[in-house]
Amino acid sequence: MILHFYFARRFMISFLVITAVLAALVILVDGVDQARRFANDDVSWGQIFGMTLLNLPQSLNLILPLIMILATVALFLGLARSSELVVTRAAGRSALRALLAPVGVALIIGVLAVAMLNPIVAATSERVEQLTQSYQSNGRSALSVSDEGLWLRQGDADGQSVIRAWRTNSDASVLYNVTIITYEPDAGPTRRIEAENARLVDGEWRLRGAKVWPLISGVNAEGASEEHESLVLPSSLTVEQIRESIGSAGAVSIYALPDFIRQLEQAGFSSRQHKVWLQAELARPLFLVAMVLVASAFTMRHTRFGGTGVAVLASILLGFGLYFIRSFAQILGENGQIPVVLAAWAPPIAAIFLALGLLLHAEDG
Repeated sequence: MILHFYFARRFMISFLVITAVLAALVILVDGVDQARRFANDDVSWGQIFGMTLLNLPQSLNLILPLIMILATVALFLGLARSSELVVTRAAGRSALRALLAPVGVALIIGVLAVAMLNPIVAATSERVEQLTQSYQSNGRSALSVSDEGLWLRQGDADGQSVIRAWRTNSDASVLYNVTIITYEPDAGPTRRIEAENARLVDGEWRLRGAKVWPLISGVNAEGASEEHESLVLPSSLTVEQIRESIGSAGAVSIYALPDFIRQLEQAGFSSRQHKVWLQAELARPLFLVAMVLVASAFTMRHTRFGGTGVAVLASILLGFGLYFIRSFAQILGENGQIPVVLAAWAPPIAAIFLALGLLLHAEDG
């Protein structure tokens, strides 16, 4: 048990040191990118640094598998150089038993990443999007989905519009049972429009079965209302922007994701991408365990055998390959080519069995 705690402590120290080094590199690179992005806007260096810090959790969450591989490599290379790994095996500890502590720590880190880091990433991503919209000088637009339907906001120099629809078609190009409130710049609402449906085509909303009420002080809204068989309103939105607004599953906390999926389905959107993301997040601890096993399969050897650099490179390349396969499987799942559960759970489970096969071959083969 003491040896397990020792290995766990060494692995945790390696993990924290590598995380700190990569976090510093991420801050440096992302800070330069943010400065270039807002070069034409009135944004101070303090605001740019704040945006960089808000982006840090998302970046660390993305490179967490790489951090896990590098931490495992650092652990076993250190044990090999000090001959502690040789002494451990001479004491009767097999390679698989020596891996219990690092695997346990990786599993705990994976669970914490899902339970704690995921909500932090969702909150910071949403805040970054809000700050980006407020810092940039072009028109603003936003979308939200709730139990009351979906809500859109579009705007430009001529004013803002708030749009609510009860549902939409699968590609978000047609809204049904639509209510639109238009606002003038620095003023209150000017008119209310209700329509049977609204189609977004070539930078404009084409409304069918519309009724317009003026919202002007001193004017009887119902008496001055007008009905239109068809009505055209300019729009700063595109169908792609609407899809992207709802397409970022990572911007929703894993705790709120089941309700968000239900709301998407009620609004008429496809929720397959979010279902795949939810299952993939739940499978993340297993994938991090797989990264530890893959890295250990190439580095649990004495340095006097040589080829350490090749072994390290092979473990990192195999880790990247497994990450690519995992991402490819998620894309297939989002497109409906394979079942959601298979897309999320098959890659980490297959990676674990692959790494175990490599370990058993190196140990007994």
